[in-house]
Amino acid sequence: MHYLYIIYSEKLNKYYTGESPDPEHRLIQHNSHYFQNNFTKAAEDWIIKLEFKTRTRDEAIFLERFIKKMKSKKFIEKVISEPSVLPEILNKAK
Repeated sequence: MHYLYIIYSEKLNKYYTGESPDPEHRLIQHNSHYFQNNFTKAAEDWIIKLEFKTRTRDEAIFLERFIKKMKSKKFIEKVISEPSVLPEILNKAK
């Protein structure tokens, strides 16, 4: 089991999209600056806005890359408010 996750920092007013088998643990890592070269080290107030369970890691990575390629805060907010678009994106990729 794997997850696509989206976290948000109020301090930065930014979202970050990632994938992990354990989003709660990954959030702790982001907030403690475990990833020294990661964008998320700029804040320590990250909160999870979305956890979307996928069948495989490949699906989670596909969705993560798809969202990052969009480079759109509005798109991320749409995904958060309407996670039903994610299975549609996966179905179109097949």
